[in-house]
Amino acid sequence: MDGGKYWTLNQVQTAMSYAVPTGQKPVSYNYDPPPGVPRRSGQFADQTVAIRDARPLIPNLSLDREGFQLVRHDTQVSDFYDEDELKRVYYSEVEALVKRVTGAVRVHIFDHTLRNGAVAERPSDNAGGQLIREPVLRVHNDYTVKSGPQRVRDLMGADAGDLLTRRFALVNVWRPIRGPVEEKPLALCDARSVAPQDWVATDLLYPDRIGEIYYVAHNPGQRWFYFPDMQREEAVLLKVYDSATDGRARFSPHTAFADPNSPANARPRESIELRTLVFFPEERRAAA
Repeated sequence: MDGGKYWTLNQVQTAMSYAVPTGQKPVSYNYDPPPGVPRRSGQFADQTVAIRDARPLIPNLSLDREGFQLVRHDTQVSDFYDEDELKRVYYSEVEALVKRVTGAVRVHIFDHTLRNGAVAERPSDNAGGQLIREPVLRVHNDYTVKSGPQRVRDLMGADAGDLLTRRFALVNVWRPIRGPVEEKPLALCDARSVAPQDWVATDLLYPDRIGEIYYVAHNPGQRWFYFPDMQREEAVLLKVYDSATDGRARFSPHTAFADPNSPANARPRESIELRTLVFFPEERRAAA
């Protein structure tokens, strides 16, 4: 990215929620915790951040450099809240997209999340009982150096040992269900601007397992971007883990944010993200 061009991009200023390192590992329950135990621990503080319009940069953005990129992606899905149609139509569309963009030889889609602030945190009748979540307003990355390889072990069965000897990545595919996005758009951080000390590993507790994510501490050197007014036919790919340690982007911090340019009557953001395991051609590495 050209440094001079970066400073000339249009920007918004907004508060974002960052982790405050305390020396103790935060914990977040994804189910009702025991009586008297808070659902989340850890300290967070708002910091005012400039988020720049990345649309002028679209032709030059790269998953391996910035950690995210936007592509045009038409879909034949008529109703993203129809789980059967979603898995029958959209999963195969996204598999083909991720292979094309990344050069992967194998893509395994293992999860999706619907987000709609108007019906958040409850099963929606028109979504076949799927849990609809609200946008996340804390800076985070979905995987860590520990939980990335563990996801392969959890999901890939007998193939996991061999797959972990090759380069792999976890790539999220995020798109609006309806456009344009008028409130709580997605902010994305240039992977090269995050320092090692910015990562705050956090346990995610499930009834049957313990996962791990990174929250992120504030660093004024971080460079933040967004794509204003995203439309239904646009998708953002963001790399949330890469096993390669050769200088390519490994993680992609992101968060929803309160856009000061949102109209007073803005429609609640509706979006969907698919999570994928991405396996590359023969590129041997030490076993994880």
